[in-house]
This record gives sequence, C-alpha cells and structure tokens, in this order.
Amino acid sequence: MNQNTWSRVDDYFAGLFVHGDEIFEQVQGNCKAAGLPAISVSSCQGMFLQILVRSCKAQRVLEIGTLGGYSGIWLGYGLEDNGELVTIEYEPEHARVASKNFELAGLSQKVTVINKDAKIALAELIAMAVKPFDLIFIDADKPGYFDYLQLSLKLARKGTLIVADNVVRKGEVANPGTVDEKVIGIRKFCQALADNNTLKTTALQTVGSKGYDGFSISIVD
Repeated sequence: MNQNTWSRVDDYFAGLFVHGDEIFEQVQGNCKAAGLPAISVSSCQGMFLQILVRSCKAQRVLEIGTLGGYSGIWLGYGLEDNGELVTIEYEPEHARVASKNFELAGLSQKVTVINKDAKIALAELIAMAVKPFDLIFIDADKPGYFDYLQLSLKLARKGTLIVADNVVRKGEVANPGTVDEKVIGIRKFCQALADNNTLKTTALQTVGSKGYDGFSISIVD
C-alpha cells in the first residue's frame, strides 16, 4: 500500500458519498488563491465531522483552528436550524478568508469567527459562562492540544463530543523517544485523555489523500 492507492480510494469514496455541492470546491479555491496551507481535512473527513454533528443533534459547536473555514463549513452544515458554530483562528489572514468562505456557504448567521490566540479566546468564553458546547473539534497547533483540552472541558457538558485531528502523526505518536515537538504535544494530549476519568475515548487511524494520520474521539461521561 502507498499514498497513490490511498488517494485513489479516497477519490473513489468521495465520488460515491461526497458530491453535488460546488461550494466546497470554491472554498478550496479561495484558500489556495490566498496562499493558505493545504492542510484542511479531506472531503470524506469533512462528511465524517458533519455526520458526528448531526448524530448528536448539535446546536452549539466549537472549533479550535479555523484555517480557511473548510472544516467549519462541514460542521456548520450539520447544525440544527438554530445552531451556532464558534471557531477560533490565530492568523488574521486565515480568519479573513474563512469569514468570506462562511458567507459564500450561507453560514454567516450561524458562525462566529474569533481571531485570537486560542488559549486567550477559550479563557474568555469560560469567563463569559457561555452555554456548553455539544461538540468540540480541535485541529490547531499540536503543542497546544493539551491546553486546549483542559480549557475545552470547562466549556463542555455530559455527553459533549471532543474530536481531535492529526493525532497519529504517521505513526510517530507511538514513539516514546520522539524529539518532534508536534508529536510530543500529541502524546501529552493523548495521555491527558487517558488519565481523565470523565472521558471515554478511542482513536481511529486513517489513510487517504491526507496521508497516514487519524482522529481521537472522546465523550464526556
């Protein structure tokens, strides 16, 4: 098995299950034109996120790491009619592009883009005593995952789903001797998931157009 095979199978499933909405192609085009890194979730992964949102009938979703809004649109399309997505992005240009993409997708009324350091933004949401979120998606800088988890738990409730992307790192997550700060951050995050007795957690390894990686999925118990 190799990357060509994974990408070919990803394209096959995307052709079967993810089609009919040109918005996503336009959004990806906008991200590319703006020079944003090509690190969004794949279309099949986006549909996976949307199914999670719909399955828990989420009215409030929190995303940490907006990038150009691609994953946020998948999340937003899964929301209940009166639902809300709060998405946090550190880079001003990314936040600007994302805001335009949310408008293009018809989601401006449902989405709040916060252009701040995620730890500061999360602390402010906690201080505001906002209603808890039904699903939280973490897809930002990997060394920050541990802190994002600790803060996110204060914005969750019993039954909240917490999903994190890029936790496999091409298998390096299982290497205790790693010196890669991103992998170290993910290992610390995963250990925190395991040590928290209020969480039930699993992890899924994935292959596809995005290579070899995976998600962690937790529910507040």
